[in-house]
Amino acid sequence: MEKKTAVVSKNANVETKASTGGSLFASIVIPLAILVCVLIYMFVLGNPANFEGGSNENHPLPGNYLGIVYKGGWVVPVLMALVLMVFIFAIERMLTINKAKGTKNVSGFVRTISAKLNQRDINGAIAACDAQKGSVGNVVKAGLLKYKEMQNEPELLKAEKIAAIQKEIEESTSLELPMLEKNLVVISTIASISTLVGLIGTVLGMIKAFSALAAAGTPDATALSNGISEALINTALGITGSALAIVAYNYFTSKIDELTYSIDEAGFSIISTFAAQHETTGAPVRPQTV
Repeated sequence: MEKKTAVVSKNANVETKASTGGSLFASIVIPLAILVCVLIYMFVLGNPANFEGGSNENHPLPGNYLGIVYKGGWVVPVLMALVLMVFIFAIERMLTINKAKGTKNVSGFVRTISAKLNQRDINGAIAACDAQKGSVGNVVKAGLLKYKEMQNEPELLKAEKIAAIQKEIEESTSLELPMLEKNLVVISTIASISTLVGLIGTVLGMIKAFSALAAAGTPDATALSNGISEALINTALGITGSALAIVAYNYFTSKIDELTYSIDEAGFSIISTFAAQHETTGAPVRPQTV
């Protein structure tokens, strides 16, 4: 009972740590990205040198794309921040997943474990896990340590030993997966809202354009062009942010699925090898009570 309580406590502590780490990173990156993009919008895109007459109230200079983007309005820095966040969280997930894979090819590592188990070299398999490191190595090592423990356990039936090994692998996997999946929710959220935020900018730009057309007398060509520019720029940035986020989310999800499959494959190899190598091992005869 004490051992079970310790395992549950360990699971809760690791999951809490993963959640806290992900929340802390996101809470720092998100406002920082917004601040950086606002400063870029004001002082880089809005630099008077990008506009006719040295004022950002005028038209951008011909061919000056910085000034053209600036005319997208206040929604532009928000969309820029969303795009920047996609890149930051994608780099962070890339580093985390690469670390989780370990030092060597995962498929080769799984084959090595299977070969060591077939040779009854459990210590060699554990040493391979130590060399591999990463989430995959940690999960497989936990299963192998339980494997070794069950080999020297005389009181349990074979089915109980197999169940104990399988449970250890499942618990270890549940500890590692939150580390792989954290912050993916940010990328998926950006994929959903980026287009909507761009649509807000598009609507605001079209409102300005039609207001210019509805003005009394000759339509204000400057206001009309600014409104259309704002609409198109926000549409483009919103679609870009959403597309990048969708690609990044699907890519990292597939990578996590590959790691999960490798863990499952190694776990199946451990359990099946234990079952095969202990087929002739008789379960202890338990005394019957009268």
